[in-house]
Amino acid sequence: MADESTQSIIVEADPDTIMGVIADFAAYPEWTGAVKEVEVLAEDDDGQAKQVHFTVEAVMFKDSYTLEYEWATDGLSVSWHLVKGQMQKAQRGRYLLEPQGDATKVTYTLSVTLAVPMIGLFRRKAEKTIMDIALKDLKRRAEGL
Repeated sequence: MADESTQSIIVEADPDTIMGVIADFAAYPEWTGAVKEVEVLAEDDDGQAKQVHFTVEAVMFKDSYTLEYEWATDGLSVSWHLVKGQMQKAQRGRYLLEPQGDATKVTYTLSVTLAVPMIGLFRRKAEKTIMDIALKDLKRRAEGL
């Protein structure tokens, strides 16, 4: 398995609000810079997205891929893995929410293996940048609700 990158941020919102933002895939193009299109392909028995197709465009990077999600019953984490992708061979990720009084610590873990070889240092830097932007966008969206 590829190395994982992990980052955390404190969000001034409760876990339910944050998980609501994470689970609202249709709204991603509104508040994320890179996600251009999202389609929920399948839902689980609770009506939560099980498989989601993304079209992403960022500087020097364009991809189309499908992720499969697993939602924790306690509402404090969600994990995913790549089902299929154009530029990626594998992706595993997770959001973990930890209540901190009136705020929540959000930890994002991500591991991506690209179809084209990339030097580990550059891959980790790209993961860090993706995670940093994702966490800041999530914080802005959740705190704005």
